[in-house]
Amino acid sequence: MSQLALLRHGHTHWNRAGRIQGRSDIPLDDDARTELAGYELPESWNKAALWSSPLQRASETAALVAGREPMVSEALTEMNWGDWEGKRGVDLITDADSGYRHIEDWGWDYCPPNGESPAEVRARLQPWLGGLQGDTVAVCHIGIMRVILASAWGWNFDGTAPFKIKRNRLYVIDLDGFQPQPEPVRLLRQGACE
Repeated sequence: MSQLALLRHGHTHWNRAGRIQGRSDIPLDDDARTELAGYELPESWNKAALWSSPLQRASETAALVAGREPMVSEALTEMNWGDWEGKRGVDLITDADSGYRHIEDWGWDYCPPNGESPAEVRARLQPWLGGLQGDTVAVCHIGIMRVILASAWGWNFDGTAPFKIKRNRLYVIDLDGFQPQPEPVRLLRQGACE
């Protein structure tokens, strides 16, 4: 059975400041590089196809934890946050006129001004997902992961998500039937046993 493992990129200075990155090509910060250099994929994932978003925070994360360069797909580029890119979510949520909502209140068609909805992201991902053959690791972004995991879990961006995305963990989906595994798999500290 073929599986897809999703891994979120490491921290950037925008992440730490609570700024919405979207398609802005913000690099990993030095602390993230140091941390990620101490991790590796579990042995069962070492020979899997390795893909990443073209954004440097994802492709660099992939190279650091896998020890090899990833193949790149535009489909894995983060959700377009339009006019909200670079802004802080905490500031947008306090502005009643911004239209910003918490993820539990989105629905599939929620769309930032001049941005992209989860439904549009799902449509852009379908050809890439449909072309996967064999086990695959994809290093990408929280927006991409939310859309893929929402589809696998049957969650409609309405109410509390049945998953919580953390860093340094693989979120695995069985591609036959597109079913999620209930628990993520932790990356290994380099030199540790699986």
